[in-house]
Amino acid sequence: MNRPDVLGVVLRVSLGLAFSLFGYEKVWGTDWVPLFQEIGFGDWFRYATGALQLLGAVALLVPATARLGAALIGLTMLGAVAVHLFVLPTGIGGAIIPAVFLGFAIAAGWRRRSDGDAPLSIR
Repeated sequence: MNRPDVLGVVLRVSLGLAFSLFGYEKVWGTDWVPLFQEIGFGDWFRYATGALQLLGAVALLVPATARLGAALIGLTMLGAVAVHLFVLPTGIGGAIIPAVFLGFAIAAGWRRRSDGDAPLSIR
C-alpha cells in the first residue's frame, strides 16, 4: 500500500501558490518592470518569465505534471541566479533567494508522486 507523500504535496502546493503570485505579478503587475528594464530584454522577457512561472505553478498542482512544473520553475530560477550573478550588480547577495527557490523546485521535482504511478521516477 502506498502512503501519500504529504511533504511532497505541501512542497508542491506551497511552491505552486508562491509562483502563481510571482508569475501573476510579472504578467499583470508593475513591481517587476524596473528590474526587467535593468536586465535589458524588455517587457517581452518579463511576460515570458511570468507565463512560464504561472504554467509551472499550475503544473505543480497536478501529480502527473508536477515534475514538468518543477522543471519550468527551476529553469526560471536558474536564469534568475545567472542574471543576478552576471548581469545585475547585486552579485551573490541577489542570487541567494532565487537559488533557494531553485532548491525547492528541485526538491519538489525529485520527490515521488503520491499516486505511485510515476513513469519517470527513479526507484
